[in-house]
Amino acid sequence: MTSYTKPLGELDVQTLHKVLEEEGFEFSDKPYAHYAAKKGKLNISVYEKGPKVLVQGKGTEDFVRFTLEPKVLGTAELGYEEVNNPEWFTPHFGIDESGKGDVLGPLVVAGVYTDSDLAHAMLEMGAMDSKAIKSRQKIADLAKKIKALPRVQWDVVVLKPETYNTLYEKFQNLNRLLAWGHATVIENLKQKQPDCPRALSDQFANVKVLDYAVGQKNLDIQLQQRTKAESDPAVAAASIIARDSFVSWMEDASDEWGIKFPLGAGSPVKQFISSFKEKDRMNLVGKLHFKNFQ
Repeated sequence: MTSYTKPLGELDVQTLHKVLEEEGFEFSDKPYAHYAAKKGKLNISVYEKGPKVLVQGKGTEDFVRFTLEPKVLGTAELGYEEVNNPEWFTPHFGIDESGKGDVLGPLVVAGVYTDSDLAHAMLEMGAMDSKAIKSRQKIADLAKKIKALPRVQWDVVVLKPETYNTLYEKFQNLNRLLAWGHATVIENLKQKQPDCPRALSDQFANVKVLDYAVGQKNLDIQLQQRTKAESDPAVAAASIIARDSFVSWMEDASDEWGIKFPLGAGSPVKQFISSFKEKDRMNLVGKLHFKNFQ
């Protein structure tokens, strides 16, 4: 294991800082982080959002087992996943999306099928919520490895901006559009793995929206929605494949249009919109219901 992420309590942030000091880590500043620390080839980042810790590099597993869990978290989870979370290892689909909050580019929904063997393999390769992985290359590498696993089934729906804008006019609501994407991926996966009994997604603000969209497909499947579902290996794998597909589209579009497509919804996006010369073709590059375009 070369990468690990875990939510922290506010007191854990202070405790971990003290433990790292005692163990001789060198501290540094990092954007959006309480602190970052390094010792040899092991890197620790404690992010403000969450807060959460990201452990990366050689020695990750030993650090988690012998330092983070006993001295900070007071748990023994690593290596006990099947005892603590048996549902991770039963056959199911995991569904996640990327690009929902990005003004430019597509909305991507991905799904992955896992069972016991596949879940173990995904955990061993370090599959986790893609938002915790900052390296573009690592996202691409993990997506490739996940897709290459024996017996794995996966599906991706990429709603390019032109299609997205047309569908948004029809649904008039982002959550209904997102639910349609989730339901479509589940339907596609069910065709590939008909005996799968269950699908897991991050919880919608209104759970009935996704329940309705899946119900419209008349699928024989149990739908589960859960907050922080990305801890599940199948959902984590789906988040990685979705993110890889989204960023790949953005990179290809940057090359095609000859202008850098920025991520997110901040000032670089405003600059992009201002400098984009073909204003009548904005529907091909961005999600027009965002206020940035207005």
